[in-house]
This record gives sequence, structure tokens and C-alpha cells, in this order.
Amino acid sequence: MTAEGFLEGRRLQMARGVLLQCIMGGYPAARFYGSDDGDLALVAEPSMIHPLPWSDEPRALAICDADELTGESSNLSTRGQLKKVIARYAARGLAPVVATELEFFVFAPNTDPTQPFRPPVGLDGRREEGQSAFSVSSNNGLRPFFSEVYKCMAALDLPRDTFMHEMGVSQFEINLLHGDPLLLADQTFLFKHLLKEVALKHGLTVVCMAKPLAHTPGSSMHIHQSIVASDSGKNVFSDENGQPTAMFRHFIGGQQAGMAEFTALFAPNVNSYQRLCHPYASPNNACWSHDNRAAGLRIPASSPVARRVENRLPGADANPYLAIAASLAAGLHGIEHELEPTAAIQGEFEVPDNLSLPCTLHAALERLKRSQLARELFGQEFIEGYIASKTMELTSFFDEITPWERRVLAAQA
Repeated sequence: MTAEGFLEGRRLQMARGVLLQCIMGGYPAARFYGSDDGDLALVAEPSMIHPLPWSDEPRALAICDADELTGESSNLSTRGQLKKVIARYAARGLAPVVATELEFFVFAPNTDPTQPFRPPVGLDGRREEGQSAFSVSSNNGLRPFFSEVYKCMAALDLPRDTFMHEMGVSQFEINLLHGDPLLLADQTFLFKHLLKEVALKHGLTVVCMAKPLAHTPGSSMHIHQSIVASDSGKNVFSDENGQPTAMFRHFIGGQQAGMAEFTALFAPNVNSYQRLCHPYASPNNACWSHDNRAAGLRIPASSPVARRVENRLPGADANPYLAIAASLAAGLHGIEHELEPTAAIQGEFEVPDNLSLPCTLHAALERLKRSQLARELFGQEFIEGYIASKTMELTSFFDEITPWERRVLAAQA
């Protein structure tokens, strides 16, 4: 939209079906979004209108809510779903607090998708080979890129906590500061958009796939979650003596109850399960533990005031609005129904069958189809539309034969 049209308050409308557009560009049957495919109104969030500092021409981006023309939030909107979950907490006098940790890879341009991604050539004229994990000098070869990333983050008011080189070749992680869940979802979305745009200016490619390289750790989007009382701001996961509360236990119980049924919301793509099939620090289970990275739900070492639950299942490819909404909704379900978690695990452990999670997109979608809890928390229209869109993507994947199949199976009798 032109700046003039936006400032005049001109309403921007969009076909309802666009909210179910699959990643290849197609749409499920019209019955999933209304046979008329009528319009939605895109209503800009006033605090999320940002001039884009990387743009050569003056441009701005406005994060919008997708509302029905009657005024209520669309059931198909993931941002709207998150707002509804936050409102349910508020009705109980509670306010969730979250932080996201986003991992990503920086690669050279990949013009042939049949070839693996490669790290870029750094300022020293060499490509990274994997010895730079957690190194203080690990991003020096990409210093111009990261310098502009930092400047653009400041311009977009995206406060960052820590920034580091992760375990993978040319893999990095940023921790955004904890705060309101809707704000953090907006900031996570903006940061991913910023990364890709700035990378293009520097002749680079940023990839937020869950598992872009074989034999290399994948990229996660861990979600740290705590709850405070709306009136006092006190962390309700700790009592006056600094001990865990019943609400803390019930929140974990709800997370465990929802993780398997919501796996398709946390791991939305075929590639998501490549990360989870090699579960080093990417656990595909609903176990919980004190500071054990093999558990899907980790309680980081912290003071009582910072007691929180880390959901380690979502990948970097997850929709931040939907992943945060699903995780918080599961926790609230546990609080409302006073669900008790299993015993905490420590050290090396075998995952019990009742705490294992789907390990393919097909299995995750089948589990979501059977989930009454998902329909109760997100509504029939959203869940059925989401499944329809993701089923199209899965079908498209199965329409192709991979290089592994040709290489390994062609010579078989």
C-alpha cells in the first residue's frame, strides 16, 4: 500500500483463503476457508509499524491482525490465536512471559537446490569448516553482515540478549529478551525477516530450515515460559520460600498432555523431523527434567524468581505465533485441570512410550486429526484448515523422488 493510502486510514482487505495458502503457493479446498472466499481486513498493530532500515527506498512494514469484516479476529489467524490464549490467562489474573532462542544458518547463495548448502567465503578468503562453535572470533568473517544486522535490530527496537556461534557450520543463535508473548512473537517474526533481507544485501543466504545440513545439528526455536500474577508481577511458579508451586507442576503436566497432539504445530514441515530424528539437543519426547537438554521440557538452572519451563521441541521453521500459542495453551490446560506431570528424569534415559512424539509429518498430522484437545483450544475451523494445508505440502513432497532413492535403491533387485 502507498504511504498516502495507509496514512489516510484506507482499509486493506485480503482473501480469507490466503491464511491457508501452503508453502508451494496452492490452496486447500474452499470449504476450509469459506466457499465464497470472502475478504478479511488487515488491521495494523500501531506499535508494530516500522520503517525498514535496510531498504534503499523509503519503505515501512506493518504487522497486522487479520480480522473478519464484522470486526472479530479471524479463527484462521495465528496471531489472533495467540491473542486469545493470552486473554484466557488474563481472565484468571495471570500473564505469561516468554523468550525465544532462534538458531539459523548463514550460507553462500545456493542457485542449484540439488546441491548442499555451503558456508560463505569470509573476509579471510576461506570457508568455515566447523571449528568455530562458541568461538569469540567465529563471526569475524561475516562482520559486515552482522554489523548491519545489529544496527537494523536497534532501528526496529529489537532488544537482544546473547548472540553466539552455534554448533553447526556457519550456524548462529540469538536470544531475544523475555517479555509479553505477543511482543516476542512479533519480534521473532521481524528478526527472521530482517535476517533474510540483510543477507541478500551482502550476497548471503540465511536459512531457517530445521535441518539444512546433513551430519550437523539442526536449528531450533526454544520457547522459555513463565507466568506472573497480573496484579503483583510475581512469578507464580515459585512460592514465598522459593519452592516450586502446584501451578508449576500443573503447567508442566499440561505441556506433557499437549506435546504429542501439537507436534505438527511445533514441527510444521517435512524437514522438521530431520532435526528430530537425530535428537542430540533436539529431543522428540515429552519428558521433563531439571537442566537436561535431552528432555523435551527442560527446567533451566535459575533463581526462584526466574523459574521457567523451556519447550525444546519447536524448530526455527515454526510459526512463532502458533508455536507460542500452542505451548502456552497446553500449559494453561494443565493449570485449569490440575494435571500432574510424570516424574522428572535425569541423566541418560529411555523415553517411555507414552511420552514419545510423532517422528514424521504424516504421523504428526494423523495425531492432530485425532486431537479433541486441539479443537477445544484452537477451534475446528483452524485445525481442519491447518491439516488441509499441511497435507497438500506433504503430498507435494511425496510427488518427488530424492537423490538418496536414486543413488541407493536403483541398483536393488
